[in-house]
Amino acid sequence: MTRVALYARYSSDNQSSASIEDQFRICREQATREGWTIAACYHDAAISGASITLRPGIQTLLADARCGKFDVVLAEALDRVSRDQADVATLFKHLRFAGVRIVTLAEGEISELHVGLKGTMNALFLKDLAAKTHRGLRGRVEAGKAGGGLCYGYDVVKRLDASGEPVRGERQINATQADVVRRVFRDFAAGISPRAIARRLNDEGVPDPDGALWTDSTLRGHAKRGTGFLNNELYIGRLVWNRQRYVKDPSTGKRVSRVNPPEAWIVTEVPELRIIDDALWRKVKARQGELAIEYATIIAAVRASHAARAANPLNATHRPRSLLSGLLVCGCCGGLRNPIHSGHLIRFDSGH
Repeated sequence: MTRVALYARYSSDNQSSASIEDQFRICREQATREGWTIAACYHDAAISGASITLRPGIQTLLADARCGKFDVVLAEALDRVSRDQADVATLFKHLRFAGVRIVTLAEGEISELHVGLKGTMNALFLKDLAAKTHRGLRGRVEAGKAGGGLCYGYDVVKRLDASGEPVRGERQINATQADVVRRVFRDFAAGISPRAIARRLNDEGVPDPDGALWTDSTLRGHAKRGTGFLNNELYIGRLVWNRQRYVKDPSTGKRVSRVNPPEAWIVTEVPELRIIDDALWRKVKARQGELAIEYATIIAAVRASHAARAANPLNATHRPRSLLSGLLVCGCCGGLRNPIHSGHLIRFDSGH
């Protein structure tokens, strides 16, 4: 009797948990018509189909296929399994090696032809979807509305347009949070470090943007990427979008950010959302510049010191810190270690 494994997935652009059970239901009906026995069910909820690397459901399915737990994988369509052309081909090869067929309700039994043609179509679909989404967000930003995500110091405006549709991307200043923003900028301009500012806010019980504890990195951010409190130009009434883009690392499947050139940024003036005046903003930028120079000077001095030590041949003649330093080998990792090394068994290297 043929054993079948059912697989279902819904992505973040289709936020309906019922979609999983809907896919399982129609797959069960197909399995009943074929006379197959359902051996297991696998699913991934609210996860993009762009990569199988980070999906626990598909990874468990692959592991069970290698163990021979089923003969067929049944899904609603091939794009439910993956939209990435390379991933589809890899999955197909692994399952075929394990003697497992892929069958979908939309395409039937999957062959090399499906993998090539359908994989190409799905890849083009993803590229087209990304372009349309980017174009839509750009239009929203150019109209002075948020391109996505809630910024500390502001509330989302919920209202309907003339046709009864919800208006998206509008913000208004949150007076309580705006006072915190001004305080952070004033304290930093006065010479208080981001770590000290964060400590004071935590001591006073002021929640951070995520409702947790403040950290210095939340305030400091990354000047080049425009992240962090002290680099957010929305606080001076300037909405900057498209500073960075995300690309997928093919080795891990994770998205990695890349900074876009300034000419690709979309900048829109939104004076109604200004919280910080220009004078305070300039003071903060001036202090950031001073700190950057100090940091660069310290790094240069440290590097020069290390270079000087490395160039001095006498440094190689110093006595070892421990009696058997350089003569002991870790029994686990094989590296040269001191007598006490992470609790690993140490053996004497007779070659020394």
